[in-house]
Amino acid sequence: MQPPGPQPPPLYAPSNGDFTFVSSADAEDLSGSITTPDVKLNLGGEFIKESTATTFLRQRGYGWLLEVEDDDPEDNKPLLEELDIDLKDIYYKIRCVLMPMPSLGFNRQVVRDNPDFWGPLAVVLFFSMISLYGQFKVVSWIITIWIFGSLTIFLLARVLGGEVAYGQVLGVIGYSLLPLIVIAPVLLVVGSFEVVSTLIKLFGVFWAAYSAASLLVGEEFKTKKPLLIYPIFLLYIYFLSLYTGV
Repeated sequence: MQPPGPQPPPLYAPSNGDFTFVSSADAEDLSGSITTPDVKLNLGGEFIKESTATTFLRQRGYGWLLEVEDDDPEDNKPLLEELDIDLKDIYYKIRCVLMPMPSLGFNRQVVRDNPDFWGPLAVVLFFSMISLYGQFKVVSWIITIWIFGSLTIFLLARVLGGEVAYGQVLGVIGYSLLPLIVIAPVLLVVGSFEVVSTLIKLFGVFWAAYSAASLLVGEEFKTKKPLLIYPIFLLYIYFLSLYTGV
């Protein structure tokens, strides 16, 4: 009688169908081969047969050499997007500067609140081209005036209590050169009429200064507005002198 408790599992007894016993004399005539199964990879729902070298590397632990990284969508951006250039945004800002009247319904504050670099730089470079008639060595001088002139306006605005960033001033001053670019071909036509030419120059300077001042000089300046409007006006007079040679 067996004691109570867990019973050991029954021993496996192979049948004749599992093993075939042969004598040692017959074993000398036996021959055969072992075929290795094909190893297949499931890539995207399709099975691809691996080569012998691939299988060898995976068995030796070097399968990481065969891994292929997926393309990052961030690396396939268009060039304009990579450089953070929005042509529609630049075109809208140009219209805001050229048409500064509030009655036209443009959201002009976007020029100040959403500054960019490439738009103002393009405007300054274009102004340089039409001002210097191919004297490219002086282009750097106009860019320098733009950068340090904007810095002067920025420092003055901060001293007067304005909440404005240097990038905002740089963008507004650059875009506001557009009125001077617009009057440039008109001055070529009426240049022989001194009175008309002078009036157009004054109109262009006032146009540019108003576009810039209306964006930079906010209500926080209160009675100090003329202290900031005047240097902006002088800056655009200097820009105009670079074009006319006065």
